[in-house]
Amino acid sequence: MAQLLRRFAEARPHEPALVDERGTTGWAEFDERVNRVSNALRDLGLGTGDVVAIHAGNRREHFEVMAAASHIGLRYVLLNWHWTADELGYVLRDAGVRVLFSESEFASTVTQAVNGLDSLARVSFDDGMSGFTGYGDLVAGASADEPAEPVMGSPMFYTSGTTGRPKGVSRRLFDAGLPAETLALVSEVFAQTFLVPEDGRTLLVGPVYHSAQWLFSFMPLMGGRPVVMRRGFDPAETLRLIDRHVITNVHLVPTQFVRLLRLDPSTRRAFSGTSLAAVWHGAAPCAPTVKRQMIDWLGPVVHEYYGSTEASVNTVITAAEWLEKPGSVGRPLPTTEISVLLEDGSPAAPGTPGKIWFRYTSGDDIEYWGDEEKTASVHGHGGLFTTGDIGHFDEDGYLFLSDRAIDMIISGGVNIYPAEIEGVLIAHPAVADVAVFGIPDEEFGEQVKAVVQPTGDAFERDGLAEALLAHCREALAGYKVPRSVDFVPRLPRTPSGKLPKRVLRDPYWQENARRI
Repeated sequence: MAQLLRRFAEARPHEPALVDERGTTGWAEFDERVNRVSNALRDLGLGTGDVVAIHAGNRREHFEVMAAASHIGLRYVLLNWHWTADELGYVLRDAGVRVLFSESEFASTVTQAVNGLDSLARVSFDDGMSGFTGYGDLVAGASADEPAEPVMGSPMFYTSGTTGRPKGVSRRLFDAGLPAETLALVSEVFAQTFLVPEDGRTLLVGPVYHSAQWLFSFMPLMGGRPVVMRRGFDPAETLRLIDRHVITNVHLVPTQFVRLLRLDPSTRRAFSGTSLAAVWHGAAPCAPTVKRQMIDWLGPVVHEYYGSTEASVNTVITAAEWLEKPGSVGRPLPTTEISVLLEDGSPAAPGTPGKIWFRYTSGDDIEYWGDEEKTASVHGHGGLFTTGDIGHFDEDGYLFLSDRAIDMIISGGVNIYPAEIEGVLIAHPAVADVAVFGIPDEEFGEQVKAVVQPTGDAFERDGLAEALLAHCREALAGYKVPRSVDFVPRLPRTPSGKLPKRVLRDPYWQENARRI
């Protein structure tokens, strides 16, 4: 049996491990399928440290591949299915992916993306994708024996950098060839930290390619807690699923909070929610009024964390603590040291903002895949690293966020990097200069705003804004396309060529206490 799943397969073989729209997989079946996928990948010649990628929506097979990779030391890349073929193809090449798993819904995009990647093995979760081996055939043809010499594998998430191209984020601890059972220990620490009961059940209603959604679903699963998933988020269905499956844990983003709160009163009254032990949110700013309404509705189970793709989870704050310290993101976890430093490197006094720096107590560190320069740029003295956020501690050691030193936009819990969008817009012949940044959005936290300096006579052209948005849609995933475009005669660049975006951005945030 698969080492991490053996005890669950033996103790409750027919109880659900995974549930999606298409059906249910019990623990014994899950165990067998993970063995078969593990052996199939080894039969293809993959060994410790090799890379596979998954380009699919939330489905049971997605978790089978992740669990298999976790048993045989593979690095698995979770691909954003919103990406264009160009974006997808770039990541496949950059990561050195040897086997790609996809599905028919994204056949058009993925077929374009793999063009020229002749050595890439291709597997489809659905039948009938041209050039792809059927996943069912792959599983059926492999041994069900437990793979020998299990080694812990790990995910690699891609997040865009300031150069505009996605960057793979890797954790050095996971490159150490650790035994597979290490993941079981990590999953138990996760359960204790994030209040997952021993008999808990997780609901996944966000894309598992997102690092937070992965963490809050895959980690409980590896600790024997079943996962109920949906490909998309429907607020009314979410409430029904929580009651029907006696869900104890769910990760949501503030956008989903807003949509839940906007449900008609009768739908909300029909919801019990008594099974919920913890509703975690992070990944994006949450308006205090929204959070208070959620706590008033669900009770003191709405908890928050602060983290990132690079830094994982750094702080947590319970509902009760947040009511005492509204606006805080909590205190550091025992696994993370956090320093708030001034520009001269000295510690900031309580209440004084500075750049936030991290260090893992385990000695772990982060690096950007294949980019030593980028890795070095986020590190300081003493093993500290930063994601560029600005904040302060109060006298009681609670962290508050205030601003972002880098330009990243977080909209609906998704990281968006302006440089990539600016690179697309500046290629349009009507654009002389451009700045992209985030502005307040009641539902999504932030929305993408483009401020454009048009070329010559283009300034007064009718329909220019829509033409620029259409231009973006051709090259970018939909969530990256600006929601609106403003025009200015000239952008305020300095003599050295730098663009102080805060001059453009601040007027939109004047009514907001928090600028992140």
